[in-house]
Amino acid sequence: MKRKIPIGVLFSETGATAVIEKTQLEATRLAIVEANRSLETAGFELVPHHLDPQSQPQLFATLGEKLILEKRVNILFGCYTSSSRKAVLPVVEKHNRLLFYPTLYEGFEFSPNVVYAGACPNQNIIFLAEFMFSTFGKSCYLVGSDYVYPYESNRVMKDLVHGFGGQILGEQYVPMDAGPSYFQPIVEDLASSSPDFVFSTVVGNATKHFYEAYREAGLSAEAMPIASLTTTEAELAIMRPEARAGHFTSAPFFASLLLDPRRSRWSHLLQQAGVPLNQCWESAYSQVLLFAESLASVGSDDPTRIVQDLRGREFDAPQGTIRIDPDNNHTWVIPRIGRSKSDGSFEIIRESRGGVRPDPYLVSYAISSS
Repeated sequence: MKRKIPIGVLFSETGATAVIEKTQLEATRLAIVEANRSLETAGFELVPHHLDPQSQPQLFATLGEKLILEKRVNILFGCYTSSSRKAVLPVVEKHNRLLFYPTLYEGFEFSPNVVYAGACPNQNIIFLAEFMFSTFGKSCYLVGSDYVYPYESNRVMKDLVHGFGGQILGEQYVPMDAGPSYFQPIVEDLASSSPDFVFSTVVGNATKHFYEAYREAGLSAEAMPIASLTTTEAELAIMRPEARAGHFTSAPFFASLLLDPRRSRWSHLLQQAGVPLNQCWESAYSQVLLFAESLASVGSDDPTRIVQDLRGREFDAPQGTIRIDPDNNHTWVIPRIGRSKSDGSFEIIRESRGGVRPDPYLVSYAISSS
């Protein structure tokens, strides 16, 4: 008889960041189905309990505790924004539960109760900055959503720009639910200041409004591209085609990677996913399968034992081989840069030779795969 393992799932189906969180939710659901097939021989079955936090950080915390107390979950999969992760963090630490967090983030954090499956700054922003400086120039304009991740990412970008002798020509923040009107004065200022590139940490539905306002203002992706860590295939899918072409994103995974014969093991996901595949989807998908492997190995969903088993564990993910670093619970990922296309996909134009060790505290500002 199979032992049923309750797991908590916290991704928003409504609110400002639902456009990306819904892809993480679908990735989690798909991975659970696959994980349960592999867990049959080990005698386990994952039973998910999903609640919708509505893109509200405090609701993430409230619902996380509800899942722990009422559904008796030891393991939580969820959170997109850093604000939501920081809200859930004291909950999992208080109850000694484990959160799998599948999103790129600003770094400068470690908790033994979190597995960080997305990229941290040395795995995306440095890779992106070096490319933009060498290709377009070193004057930059910063545009972000008004919460912790954009502020911290912009702080790192400012250090990089100044370190390379460049200039920051402007810095603007908009509400999480910003509509088109918020971007009109920003694109007007961009037109007059003419930076070499724009660094965007705008998230959710607001990304569509920014890119479309950019296009409507006559700003050229060829002359002044937007470089981002947060614009994925999910955000491109809701934009007008003419607004989404020619910009750059740094991420460990793009859906177009699965067209490569070397990744044919995962090509079925292009048809099965049902949502635009993207870096946050891939992290959410892979972390469930990583947990399932660890569950079968340990024979228990005890958070402490799972974390101990995960440290150093490798997994052949859709992006390539990833590894949980034994020193900081962050994931070795493969940095890539993609250029967006009018059909909503990315052309991969640069990638690391292999996995890059996570350096969440940015001890070094250099890219290294060793």
